[in-house]
Amino acid sequence: MRTSMRLGRWMAAAALAGAAAWAGAQERYPSRPIEFVVPWGPGGGADQLARKMARLLEPELKVSLPVVNVPGATGGTGMTKLLSAPADGYSISVYIADTHALMATSSPRWKAGDFVPLGIMIRQPSALFVKMDSPLKTWADVVRTAKASPGKLKVAILGFGSVDDMALKYMETKGLKFTGVPYAKPGERYTAILGGHADILYEQPGDVRSFLDQKQMRPILIFNRERVLPDFADVASSKEVGLEVYLPQFRSIVARAGTPPQQLKTLAGAIAKAANDPEYYGFLKESLALRDSFIPADQAQKFLDGELAALKSFAAALKKK
Repeated sequence: MRTSMRLGRWMAAAALAGAAAWAGAQERYPSRPIEFVVPWGPGGGADQLARKMARLLEPELKVSLPVVNVPGATGGTGMTKLLSAPADGYSISVYIADTHALMATSSPRWKAGDFVPLGIMIRQPSALFVKMDSPLKTWADVVRTAKASPGKLKVAILGFGSVDDMALKYMETKGLKFTGVPYAKPGERYTAILGGHADILYEQPGDVRSFLDQKQMRPILIFNRERVLPDFADVASSKEVGLEVYLPQFRSIVARAGTPPQQLKTLAGAIAKAANDPEYYGFLKESLALRDSFIPADQAQKFLDGELAALKSFAAALKKK
């Protein structure tokens, strides 16, 4: 009888200890790798951001963050992957302006409330680029060709419904008709220009920095109010040539809505710390992005809401023209 009682007390104590250990294990986050989804192919700005942040976050979170490229549908395929994963903090994704624009130009399967921003990481203007030896020497050459042969000039863009696509549609209202050719993988867009399969590339300057440095590409128009490329002071801004279109690019990091608040807090804190690392500021400089690009999690949703409102207003204005 005493033996049975002692055995019962031992089993109860063991059960309590096991429960405590299980609870402790549940509280430790993260305790395994966090998948970092990039809704685009390797080599582009979103991919570069994810790989830089993964490296900076690993020492802080003490787990690896394997980058998984999931290109397609202007970022929609990657978003579907993120939102199909459990809301447990073990999947995050890069989310950019072009994917955000889908909510203004189409009806994606997801909505703003399906994800939570952990930080806005990069903000930068976009530009049009041509191959170094292109016969299009200036923006005036582009205008002349586009008006003489509407649709002749092919522009490599990220995808239909994207910011790139919206910019082309705007320019069409100004009598400049181009043919947009979508490439989900950045490398394919760049090869299209260098190989002569497209005439113009819509991209952010930092994403093609290596091609600029190697004199393989050159910008021909910057979508901005002023000329902001220090090494290309002769490149016109869209405003000065009469095109009131800017649509700046941003890249953020998001998690699935419903992720426990403590997990979100841990991720957002680590991201904020990484964004203040001197190495990250060096990355922003190399990317030709705004030095004060970073917007923390507690202000990021307001930023996204404002960008979406602006995109919807722009899209609505295009439909009226």
